[in-house]
Amino acid sequence: MMRQDSNDETEDVSLFDAEDEGSRKPKKKKIRHPIASFFHLFFRVSAIVVYLLCELISSSFIACMVSIILLLSCDFWTVKNITGRLMVGLRWWNQVDDDGKSQWVYESRKAAQGSKSVSEAESRIFWLGLITCPIIWVILAFSALFSFKVKWLAVVIMGVTLQGANLYGYVKCKVGSRKNLTSIATSYLGSQFLKQTLARDPAES
Repeated sequence: MMRQDSNDETEDVSLFDAEDEGSRKPKKKKIRHPIASFFHLFFRVSAIVVYLLCELISSSFIACMVSIILLLSCDFWTVKNITGRLMVGLRWWNQVDDDGKSQWVYESRKAAQGSKSVSEAESRIFWLGLITCPIIWVILAFSALFSFKVKWLAVVIMGVTLQGANLYGYVKCKVGSRKNLTSIATSYLGSQFLKQTLARDPAES
């Protein structure tokens, strides 16, 4: 795995259960984790549905708000800790080092392992749900703002924040390792060029 923290350092780490999953040879087009795929969409879609139909379901604003927040919280935890690892081999989290500094860590499976364990169908479901739902929450936020539904702004902002955080984290997992590899390669080539330049100077003089 490629591990990336806030100090732009990279380290090979092992994503738990990666070796067990890598040793199997699934059919890419089949959904290998149907339960994870279901709950990846269930909580986030349910939160949107409850928000849209809450006035028909219940007259209590508090009950609707608590239900939506619970669904959003369950979705955030499930996507961050379970479905990302199982469906696309990605994981991110925050940790505090020995100096007390907070660091964000992003992990992704190596290409060799990912090609064996990631299902194309699950990958499509994962990214479709991950990208589409935050966009819907942004639209709902503007709708609540322009229709002067001030009491709902806190709910839609929480929806944007929680689902947007997962989207940002997994995009960093997906593309962050490539950027790290590019910077490492550039630094290595630069250091090699400098060594060769310094080695040639005494001979020429």
